[in-house]
Parts: sequence; structure tokens; C-alpha cells
Amino acid sequence: MKDRNHVDHAQPHDQQADAAESAQPKFESDPIAKDGIDRRNFLTCMAWAGTGLLWTMAGGVPTSKLFAAGAGAGGGMMGHGHGGSGFSFVQISDSHIGFNKAANQDVTGTLQLALDKINGLPGTPDLLLHTGDISHSSKPAEFDTAQQLIKGAKAGETFYVPGEHDIATDDGQMYMERFGKGTQGRGWYSFNHKGVHFIGLNNCQQVDAMGKLGDDQLSWLKSDLASLSASTPIVVFAHIPLWMVYPDWGWGTPDAAEALTYLKRFGSVTVLNGHIHQVVQKVEGNVAFHTAMSTAFPQPAPGSAPHAGPMVVPAGKLKGVLGITEVRYIARHSHLALVDSSLETT
Repeated sequence: MKDRNHVDHAQPHDQQADAAESAQPKFESDPIAKDGIDRRNFLTCMAWAGTGLLWTMAGGVPTSKLFAAGAGAGGGMMGHGHGGSGFSFVQISDSHIGFNKAANQDVTGTLQLALDKINGLPGTPDLLLHTGDISHSSKPAEFDTAQQLIKGAKAGETFYVPGEHDIATDDGQMYMERFGKGTQGRGWYSFNHKGVHFIGLNNCQQVDAMGKLGDDQLSWLKSDLASLSASTPIVVFAHIPLWMVYPDWGWGTPDAAEALTYLKRFGSVTVLNGHIHQVVQKVEGNVAFHTAMSTAFPQPAPGSAPHAGPMVVPAGKLKGVLGITEVRYIARHSHLALVDSSLETT
């Protein structure tokens, strides 16, 4: 753990350029406007092969600015302050330390590039969220390497949820020993930070390749949310998407539909996931869904290949399809603005 001075009651933590278009598909459903943005409740950004839109809220009106995700480590993001009780945090995902096949034979190096990107931000993020698949084979050396690298991130504190690769060989025992202390059940938990309620879930106990939360976790979630005001901003993070991105490849969590019924009463809910190694977004009512790029390798767009799996991209293009997500909370409006940035530099 790094700095817990601003966290109310958190337990799990670190103990411690043209990219292939198919690697970053954008899905939108139930659009409010033609561009898919629900301007009443959510601000989203989209990333296209090295560029993105940064959405912010001012006076109740969303505005956007184009930035070059391929800019230098300090210049790719807009400068920002964390005045008042607003703050930013970052998400990384799917580091797959231990993977060494053709899609990326230096996953340690690309994770370090992602951390360098974070360390070059003009403002220090309060939190870093890792949404799973820290390791590729849940081996001690893989976890050791990941932890040592991530400890170098300039962020207030780091939080984890497991991916299926983190629990596959020992039913999650090693993950729980390293990252699960103080959590509930098989690694789920919540904490408050500057007025935002964060919820980390484990949906990697898979059934027929699909994600699963299970009755115990759903019961805990319902209880966790019961005492919160409907005006409380909620951030949920888990590895496998909590919506049905592409069931044929197991990219979804069927019983997450029950979890979402508990979240409907809240005015601002953001769901952050990994697993599919590409940016996909959807806004559904008061809930904004966002999946992140991997720091290790891309996967094909849903249905564009015979099956999911590591995708080899042309030489020199890999960094353009890997990246990080920066999230800003603007306290006055209780909205989150998400910025996806590739690892590519100019």
C-alpha cells in the first residue's frame, strides 16, 4: 500500500500510428443522441488509434477537447488540477506478466511503459485500479514482477481485482494471499474516496467461459449499497465485462443483470472492466460501461476472428493498441470523464 490518507475505509491494496482498427471497436447501444452520449448523466470519451476526446462538465454542459494519445508522456493528457474535492484516478488492466508469445514478447516492458505514462501525467492520480489478469499463469515470480513494477507508479494507492489468469492454477489462493487481505468472500470489497463509493468485484469464477458473480457476492453487494444515498457516485470495477459484450466468446457476466438492478437508483454509476483488451463503451440509463485496453496485447474485435485470443499486429504498431485509462471526478457535478491513452509516443 502506498498512501491511505485520503481513503475512508479501504482494505485490499498493493502490498507492496495507425493501430489496427479491429483492436479498438466501439459499441454503443440505447443511444440518447446520434453520437451515443447521454448528456444528461454521463460524459464519455472515445479513443481511435492514438487520439481521443476528453469530456468534462462545466455548468451542466459537457464539452470536449481533442488530445493526442500518442503525445509524450507528460503532454498527451490535458493539464488538470484537483481543486476542491475533485480528483483523478487511473485504470490499467491485463498486464499478463509471464506471457511471452508472438503478440508481445516483452509484457514487462509494456507494463513499464504504461506506468511511465501514468508517472508523466501533469497531476498525480489519487488511485490506481488494476482490473485483473495481473499475471498470465498466477506464478509467484509473475506476481512479484508485477508488484515491484506497479509500486513505482506515482499514484496515491493501488487496488486490484482478480482476472481468470490470476486464479486459474490454484483457485485464487496466491492472489488472495497477496491482494485479498481484508476483503470479503473471494476478494470483493468496497471503499469510499472523496465522496465516491468504489466497489471491487470478482466475477472470474467462470461458468461456460462466462463471468459469474454468484449469490454470496450479489447478497453482499445489495447490502453494501443499501445505506447509500441515491446521489452517491458509484464506481464498480471487475475483470470480465458486467454487460454482454459478446457471449459467443464468453465476454459477459449473465448474473450481473441482478447487480445492475441494485444500481439503478443511483444517479451516476460507472463500470470499469478489462478482459477483452480493447475499448468498448455503452451507456444504459444511469450506468456507463467502459472496458480498457490491455498493457500486454490486443484481442480481435468481437466476431472478427474465429475465436478470442492474443492478436499479432504489424511491427511497430503494438504500442498503439495498448494503453491506460485516466478517470476524473468533478465533485460539483458527480460525473466522471474517461480518457483512454495508448502507450505510443511521438
